[in-house]
Amino acid sequence: MTLPYAFIGLGHLGGNLAPSLQRNGFAVTVFDRDAAAVERLVALGASAAGSPAEAAARAGNAITCLPSPKVSETVLAGPDGLLQGLPAGGTWIEMSTNGRDDILQLAALASAKGIETLECPVTGGVHLAAAGKITALVGGDAALYERHRPAIEAMCAKSFLMGPIGSAAVIKVITNMLAFIHLVAAGEALMLAKQGGLDLAQAYHAIVASSGNSFVHETESQLVLNGSYDIGFTMDLALKDLGFALAMGRDFGTPLDLASRVNAIFEEGKRAYGGGAWSTQIVKLLEDEVGTELRAPGFPAKLEL
Repeated sequence: MTLPYAFIGLGHLGGNLAPSLQRNGFAVTVFDRDAAAVERLVALGASAAGSPAEAAARAGNAITCLPSPKVSETVLAGPDGLLQGLPAGGTWIEMSTNGRDDILQLAALASAKGIETLECPVTGGVHLAAAGKITALVGGDAALYERHRPAIEAMCAKSFLMGPIGSAAVIKVITNMLAFIHLVAAGEALMLAKQGGLDLAQAYHAIVASSGNSFVHETESQLVLNGSYDIGFTMDLALKDLGFALAMGRDFGTPLDLASRVNAIFEEGKRAYGGGAWSTQIVKLLEDEVGTELRAPGFPAKLEL
């Protein structure tokens, strides 16, 4: 028998993860401040709640996918938060990206109310979330993970139990740090190809087949070459995650020279285009500096499988 879940946070990621639960036979109760996002899920068979507390009380277990630790704390512990609705013995599955200290503090708040926590941030991008093929990075008790593994596997093609609470936060921040470094590097590589007189489409495919390839090049470079930049992830979110990485570097005594430089580049990108601009537009900084666009025919405006 499948467990019912409340799902709070129906943005770019959550709005694709929750339908995967529904497609796989899970009863889902949703809440989001965006009424249109709720209506889309209700049209697919979800039920709507008036608050996180109401959604959690109906389902007994709750999943969140939210933009920041501050929002997660409000949704968890605020006046109409999950802890007002979840029963003792219920589970909170946090799929947002947090710093390690953030998730440890939030899990302690939940534990004080008799609620167990799994951290379960995801990696791979919105297009993989839409197809149910994203990867979950899990932190928490192994038995609790097994209890909720059917739901996690309904949303994610792969899942890795990394260790106790806080472990998934560390690896998720590492993967995002690498992605932003790779994105800046991919932009520089394409610009070097452009200025060297190469056909950019051919250069893209040659890099894919080379030792210099990366997941980010395979995916986000396509959006640069199209000109849409539409990755569904903003400059502000990139800076949030890079901030987590730099804080971990300080805490763990690990110099992060590349991450520090990339963070400075993203700060410049935010100043130029705004925090709500797509993170992939970081490559536009280089395009603007050189005075040429990186465009080639045959690349999509959005990523699809």
